[in-house]
Amino acid sequence: MTNSTTLVAGIKLRLRAQGISYRQLAQRLGLSEPTVKRDLSRGKFSLARLDRICDALGVDIVDLLQAPANSPLTELSEAQEQALVANPKLLVVTYLVVNSWKMSEIVNTFHLDHNELSTLLSKLDRLRIIDFRPPVRIKKLTARNFNWRKDGPVHAYFIERVCPEFFNSRFEAAGDEFRFVAGMLSEASLLRLRASLRHVASEFESLAQEDARLPLDERDGCTAILALRSWEFSEFAKLRRTPRAKRGKS
Repeated sequence: MTNSTTLVAGIKLRLRAQGISYRQLAQRLGLSEPTVKRDLSRGKFSLARLDRICDALGVDIVDLLQAPANSPLTELSEAQEQALVANPKLLVVTYLVVNSWKMSEIVNTFHLDHNELSTLLSKLDRLRIIDFRPPVRIKKLTARNFNWRKDGPVHAYFIERVCPEFFNSRFEAAGDEFRFVAGMLSEASLLRLRASLRHVASEFESLAQEDARLPLDERDGCTAILALRSWEFSEFAKLRRTPRAKRGKS
């Protein structure tokens, strides 16, 4: 196998392991999907293009020449998440590292000195969420399509602590957006809407990964909560003559 063939095979392996499609890779590179497919099928692209692909995948060229010892984490275990919610500082640092913050940026922005941050990073290393090589080398072990466990400890923490604070706002600042919509939808329409929400979430994650390469002062913390429920406001439900019939889960 030639070196170029090995590199292309390594790229495809990383794409599969991280759950990244050719279309998503094309978006991160600012190219068309056919161009990405052609490049990977022929194995002919410039070194500059290869560097950009490595940036998009969060790997080095050396990483492409060897199979990953373990597939990137798409989800943490119950025990890993429990350890994070038990230590809010550890949860904050996990969020920052997953979003590609550097140690210097964390120390300069938050009330954490280098020693305390190193201790927290060492804990994340023992939890196998990152690979920490002191003094400053951090390698994420999470995949691009990483998600918190559904109904897990971190999800519960968000519902109980984060959501109330998030919605305690009039959403009037520059860049804020709030829409509350309700109506009667068929099962088919609900499925279409769920797919649309997943697409928006995927686009958000892609943009965040692209912008991670920008200087910190050109980025700002941004949170979007996308939610959909088959639900009726309690004041409406009290006025019903008969209880609303519940449909099966899709």
